[in-house]
Parts: sequence; C-alpha cells; structure tokens
Amino acid sequence: MDDIVPDVVDAVPAGDIQVIYGEGNAVKQGNELTPTQVKDQPSVTWDGLAGESDLITLLMVDPDAPSRQEPKLREILHWAVVNIPGSDLSKGQPVAAYIGSGPPEGTGLHRYIFLLYRQTGKIEIDTPPIPNTVRAGRLNFNARDFAAKHGLGSPIAANYYQAQYDDWVLIRNKTMTG
Repeated sequence: MDDIVPDVVDAVPAGDIQVIYGEGNAVKQGNELTPTQVKDQPSVTWDGLAGESDLITLLMVDPDAPSRQEPKLREILHWAVVNIPGSDLSKGQPVAAYIGSGPPEGTGLHRYIFLLYRQTGKIEIDTPPIPNTVRAGRLNFNARDFAAKHGLGSPIAANYYQAQYDDWVLIRNKTMTG
C-alpha cells in the first residue's frame, strides 16, 4: 500500500471503502486521479455497517505535504466526518469540509487516504466545522492521534488514490485562506 503502513496507519485495514468521483472516477487502492477529477466531494460507501447503532468516522488525509520526500506538514486533513449512523454519510457531523487534492507543482505524486473507523460512542466536537476555504486546522493533522483521542482504535477500512499537480490546483488555492 505505498508505505501507508507505517506512514499513516500501523496495519492494512481489512475492509474497503468505495469512493467514486463524478461520472465514474473510482478510487482503486493507489490509482492515479487528477486534482481536476477530484475537486468535488465524492460519493463514499462501505459495506457491512448498515445498522444505525453503529457510529462511524471517515477521515481523508494527505501524508505527503509538501512532498513525499520531505513530508514536514504530514498530514493534511482533507475531510473529516464523525458520528455517521451506519452507512449514511449525509447524517454524519462534519469536522472538516471536503477539499480536493492540491499538490504543489513539481512535488510528484501525493497519496490521498480514506480511513474508516468504528466508534465506541458518540464523539463530542465542540468547534465549528472547518470550511472548505480554510487551511487552519488542517496542517500537521495526525490520524493516529485523532483516533487515539476519540478511542477509535485502528481503522476498519481504507482506500486511497494518488494525484499530482494540474492546473486546477491554482484555482483551488485562490479560494483558500489561513
């Protein structure tokens, strides 16, 4: 899994998350997609957790900032939703709104990793969600620390794609502050 173990997680999760961007751009365990293809929030589904008594957390991170060779901003939080009942993502509580890939020009491929955790109880978040135009609160995020803080344990499912710079990154960055 392209060094996701040990960069982000300690072991490969057993389950798989289905992630589809737009008209059929599926995330397939490391395939390459462009920032233009992933600019809008994807459809995300998973199997085996249909009961609403199960609460789920979904995280999306980029561990390769500013580059895989020098990841001094590891990890960038691209999306976080907690308290998802079963598999109904729309009913979850956003912690950080979705932002698409924005790898800097000349930094090569970045990994964008989706992680799914089963919660042991409701997570209380006392801050407003980070809007999709704000960088503050996203840099130097740590999925392991977030999971430990909220008693999530290891992720139960994962998927990821890779992306490198394209012209959409300039458009995206003009909307970002902080």
